[in-house]
Amino acid sequence: MEIVQSIGNRVAENVRRVIVGKDDEVRLTLLGMLCDGHLLIEDVPGVGKTMLARALALSVGSSFRRIQFTPDMLPTDVTGVNIYNQKTQEFEFRQGPIFAQLVLTDEINRATPKTQSALLEAMEERQVTVDGITHEMPKPFLVLATQNPIEYEGTFPLPEAQVDRFMMRIHLGYPTKQNEVDILNRQSDHHPIQDIQQVVSVAELMQAQRAIRAVYVDDLVKSYIVDIVTTTRDHPDIYLGASPRGSLALFNTTRAWAALNGRDFVLPDDVKYLAEPTLAHRLIVSPSARIKNVTARQVVEDALRHTPVPGARAKVR
Repeated sequence: MEIVQSIGNRVAENVRRVIVGKDDEVRLTLLGMLCDGHLLIEDVPGVGKTMLARALALSVGSSFRRIQFTPDMLPTDVTGVNIYNQKTQEFEFRQGPIFAQLVLTDEINRATPKTQSALLEAMEERQVTVDGITHEMPKPFLVLATQNPIEYEGTFPLPEAQVDRFMMRIHLGYPTKQNEVDILNRQSDHHPIQDIQQVVSVAELMQAQRAIRAVYVDDLVKSYIVDIVTTTRDHPDIYLGASPRGSLALFNTTRAWAALNGRDFVLPDDVKYLAEPTLAHRLIVSPSARIKNVTARQVVEDALRHTPVPGARAKVR
């Protein structure tokens, strides 16, 4: 697990030069990259969502593309299009901006459902099909989507099938007063993103992704994960609970979190820490519960309180 911890520390330290006072959020973003999963950052404008994605891409030396979604954008503007070449008299595929190792899809909820659906195959199957021909995505492939939770006019809410494909949802939030003063000081001369250098290679990142799969998860912890997810499905305030994909997301992120902390085994505390960012966005609160201001985060916390925590036992070799 030394390689995972080493890579995590190097990348996190590098990104912190740009993103001030958000250590937990930076580590969660890094967690998504180590798990080869997609992330949804939901927050107000101007808190550093784009800078976080750029700093992460620069730190690992991956290719980076940014897609600014608008209502008039077409699916081919994302995936690419076949263009007829008069010289060769053949159609040539021109790749869209989705063909990058790290893709920032900014304000994803401003695109129409038809354009949003263009991301579904790329996110889940790691491929894009255009005119019946399948094109593989680069490896690793991470979609980091942002959306504004405040301004809903002129937006198209993401369908449940697409929200479920995001491994985690992260909120950056406003910085503290001291951190905001620090941001002003750091940008008084130039933006610190200009000083970001590559600290990890893509090959090292993929090696760390493979190493995470060796982290041990006891059957009791696996049962604990499933019990938490099942509790969300049976909760009286929930219309739609977490899917089996949510169980897998919680399972994979706990292994990566354990490796980042220098362990080759998962603890129940890892599950508790990652339950909210991996499950809350998958839940749909019932209309009657929304009237009472019940949130999905509260439901996850309630599920954690009412699910028995497994005890420890010796590993049989």
